[in-house]
Amino acid sequence: MKKEMILYRNFEHQELFDRMCRLLEGQGKEQVYAALNGLVEMANTHGFEGNVWHNFLAYILANHENAFSTTCEIRGRVDGDINTLALHDFQIFQELFACDLEDLDRRLGLELFGILKHYRSATGASKVFNTRIRDRIEELSLHLAATRTPEEFLDCVAQFYKEFGVGKFGLHKAFKVEHTLDGQTQIVPITKTEHIQLSDLVGYEIQKRQLVENTEAFVSGRKANNCLLFGDAGTGKSSSIKAILNEYYGRGLRMIEIYKHQFQDLTAVIHQIKNRNYKFIIYMDDLSFEDFEIEYKYLKAVIEGGLERRPENVLIYATSNRRHLIREKFTDKREADDELHSSDTVQEKLSLAYRFGVTIYYGKPEKKEFQNIVRTLAQRSQIDMEEAELLQKANAWELRHGGMSGRTAAQFITHLMGQDSPQE
Repeated sequence: MKKEMILYRNFEHQELFDRMCRLLEGQGKEQVYAALNGLVEMANTHGFEGNVWHNFLAYILANHENAFSTTCEIRGRVDGDINTLALHDFQIFQELFACDLEDLDRRLGLELFGILKHYRSATGASKVFNTRIRDRIEELSLHLAATRTPEEFLDCVAQFYKEFGVGKFGLHKAFKVEHTLDGQTQIVPITKTEHIQLSDLVGYEIQKRQLVENTEAFVSGRKANNCLLFGDAGTGKSSSIKAILNEYYGRGLRMIEIYKHQFQDLTAVIHQIKNRNYKFIIYMDDLSFEDFEIEYKYLKAVIEGGLERRPENVLIYATSNRRHLIREKFTDKREADDELHSSDTVQEKLSLAYRFGVTIYYGKPEKKEFQNIVRTLAQRSQIDMEEAELLQKANAWELRHGGMSGRTAAQFITHLMGQDSPQE
């Protein structure tokens, strides 16, 4: 059946798909147990329950990037002859959905495949993507099994692509950059991300509003700027950006984390994402450079200055403890006295920070603000303690653990929650 398809070819789990197709066609009986093993392992890895065969087919459709799926991602069904080609493939998929695993058991003289028709997982946990996506793929399999025509099947698949996208960018929200064995740059999903929301961050309302306004413009297709969040350690810079991802993931926002030593891969990363229908934030945490480091030159060229214009669907968000990202020393002034064009050197060091159109300052909270953060976090965590005692302990904690900051307050609350009797 796979050879008859036009768009949906060369699947991630191609060998398992081919084994099952041969069995359903009455061939390849020697591969029965290998096929069973593949479906069970797939269910265990992805956390699938119910009809594992249907879930497997739905996963193939959700994960396969081709001319139809990438056109429909985020935008939904489109017009054109691509639909005729997709209908051809979806008719084959409908035939596969119609295959009954219990009928396969009867033909093979087994009582094993029927277990996978109503499969119950030991844990129900997915090792590949978050529970929300796992549940949505299971829902997709149920909807597809209920369709009566290839046209209904197409509408159902296209709606999924509109809501969730397709492939790794559709099934995941955050990514990192790695190299293959042959040195190629690849974008790899991060399967477990922190589920922090903007409402979880106490204070810094003006800063959060600036970040939201810029991101809202970006995901809405309007002009937006690269952002630099700078200021004191532990004030919520990184948490704010993580929260932005969770806030706008449903509207097609994705985030790629990249480190300083990977800046030479920026061009390759952008090349892989520039023609997709998602909005991408390239995230750089704790960004700073010593005066002898030259990686910032790659970043400057990507932000603004290279021959190739940065795509409209890509922004750069960075955090730093420094306003001026490249380290400056008092000795620089003495060295500048010996330099013919000393102002050029100064501008070179400042030019990177200037290329971020939005700069947002996160300063350490004053004592009253710190105490408000502690009170709020204690209330959310249901810490039962008199306010005076709570604040007294919080003040003692911050003196020993790095001063007043949101991070220190959160660590203090975690400490209280870890005690047997935090109220005592």
